[in-house]
Amino acid sequence: MDLTRRTLLNSVALATGAWAAPSAFELEEATVAALQKRMADGRLTAHALTARYLERIAAIDKRGPAINSIIELNPDALSVAAALDAERKAKGTRGPLHGIPVLIKDNIGTADRMMTTAGSLALLGSIAARDSVVAERLRAAGAVILGKTNLSEWANFRSSHSTSGWSGRGGLTRNPYALNRNACGSSSGSGAAVSANLCALAIGTETDGSIVCPASTNGVVGIKPTLGLIPATGIIPIAHSQDTAGPMARTVADAAVLLGALTGADYTGSLDPNGLRGARIGVARDKFFGFNEETDRVIEEGLAEMKRQGAEIVDPADIPTAGKFDDSESLVLSYEFKNDLNLYLGALGPKAPVHSLADVIAFNESHRDREMPYFGQDLMIKAQARGPLTSKEYLDALDKDHRLSRTAGIDAVMGQHRLDALVAPTGGPAWCTDLINGDHDAGGSSTPAAVAGYPDISVPAGYAFGLPVGISFFGAAHSEALLIKLAYAFEQATRHRRAPKFLLRIT
Repeated sequence: MDLTRRTLLNSVALATGAWAAPSAFELEEATVAALQKRMADGRLTAHALTARYLERIAAIDKRGPAINSIIELNPDALSVAAALDAERKAKGTRGPLHGIPVLIKDNIGTADRMMTTAGSLALLGSIAARDSVVAERLRAAGAVILGKTNLSEWANFRSSHSTSGWSGRGGLTRNPYALNRNACGSSSGSGAAVSANLCALAIGTETDGSIVCPASTNGVVGIKPTLGLIPATGIIPIAHSQDTAGPMARTVADAAVLLGALTGADYTGSLDPNGLRGARIGVARDKFFGFNEETDRVIEEGLAEMKRQGAEIVDPADIPTAGKFDDSESLVLSYEFKNDLNLYLGALGPKAPVHSLADVIAFNESHRDREMPYFGQDLMIKAQARGPLTSKEYLDALDKDHRLSRTAGIDAVMGQHRLDALVAPTGGPAWCTDLINGDHDAGGSSTPAAVAGYPDISVPAGYAFGLPVGISFFGAAHSEALLIKLAYAFEQATRHRRAPKFLLRIT
């Protein structure tokens, strides 16, 4: 595969360190509340704020360390920001997101001049006929959609040997803590961009781990909400029984504000620094600890801090069915991917470049040099061979998923121990990106909540070898407010978040 000049220069920079360290950024780690205060005081405008993030993106994402987290910028971002400034003067603000720049993942539809491609060249030129619900609600809240983030192509449902953060259209997203390390996926760009202070907030999507894993490896907060809390309409799908969008931010408070805008709820009342006092927290050890000694150390220190903050730690509080529904999950996702993607592509209209999963598979084969230089599409081929959603095999697998993840899983252990939430390592420190062999297993606890459709929040818990490690708080359906309360109290007691330094490598 021929390298472009930019790719070649970036490769040389990674090998030699021949780029200057990023200059100081006056808005580094700025919270939504702080930005709103500056705009209210007249020290900042939405237009100026948007311009500064665009400058930051030009300096860091496309040059310098070249994180490559953004796949496309919104050409109308500055004009949208200027209109919101005029509205602020004339009418006041719409709410806490008024004038705040937000990046969204490139599988979330926007009816503007940006494409929606899931990172695939097969959808190059595809522009949504109408906004997704997520984009619609962001605009209604007064947010500035700054652009779209890179991702694991097709939200990482193409190959069982994929490299997270790589797409045919966008190339590879790098981890801002160490550029040779992976940003995890599939919301790689959203996690890396918000961590690197390229935006105030970002949105990812998750089927299983795609918000919480990049949140953990990029040292930010990620909320995977209860299934259906945020409608998935207008998002390129994997599977309707698990897909959801969710916020990614540098603080729990900012993530809570963004979740509120996406759902119409108010979660700010959950921002209680004493929120751990009296809480019963169960430690899900079996299947989720033991992957990495340093990760375990970080989590043990976090548990000790929760105890100091007044939480009652129930240890262990293992999910009895953990690991027993991995096969049925894979089967359900495969069936639903074919069905749901065909419905999405079929609704794009006659001018769309592809109209079905079969078309996508054929496109990838005919553009193998650009779409499949590192890994193939075995997951897509298996999905194409599946029958309809009336198939007994699918219905039995879906029933098994729900029974083992919910009734006999999370619900059972929480009821047995009268728990407010479960905790486990979100995952291990970021692995070295390996385009030849694909991703390396660093552990992860996302599957029970993902399959159940229950909420899961990852918060920075510390560092292993200088790389961020997150801790996940997860629990019953629609327990977002309680989980935010616990996560916020943990964050305020520990304050582990540190801005990345864009190191060339950690070996």
